[in-house]
Amino acid sequence: MNAKINRNLIAVAFLGLASLGLSGCVVNVGDGESGWDRSESWEKVQDKNRSNLAKLSLGMSKDQVMTLMGASDLSESYLQQSAGQADKEVLVLFYRTQRSHSDGKTTKDECTPVVLSNHVLMGWGDTAYNKI
Repeated sequence: MNAKINRNLIAVAFLGLASLGLSGCVVNVGDGESGWDRSESWEKVQDKNRSNLAKLSLGMSKDQVMTLMGASDLSESYLQQSAGQADKEVLVLFYRTQRSHSDGKTTKDECTPVVLSNHVLMGWGDTAYNKI
């Protein structure tokens, strides 16, 4: 009988300790934006990007654009070849300016494209992007 009581006490003690160990577990579901630093939320980034886009001027150098805008969220680059003309290096930088999805991922439809050709700003926005 004493052995049975001891086994029951050991089982109760084990379950008690196990429940204490598990009580600290938390599942974070989040809002899809957990990758963002609180000091620089996606809203602040979008506002900053929209504000900086208004400061762009056609003909700016790539360095001037990068200094003003900072690192892009996405980018594309290719070499445009035309018969009888020198090759052009085309670089498109995408900056997040409008949130469309709450999935924590930045996609092109949430960005404004900035188009550079041979390291010179040719334009920004959908019209500039569609003309390349």
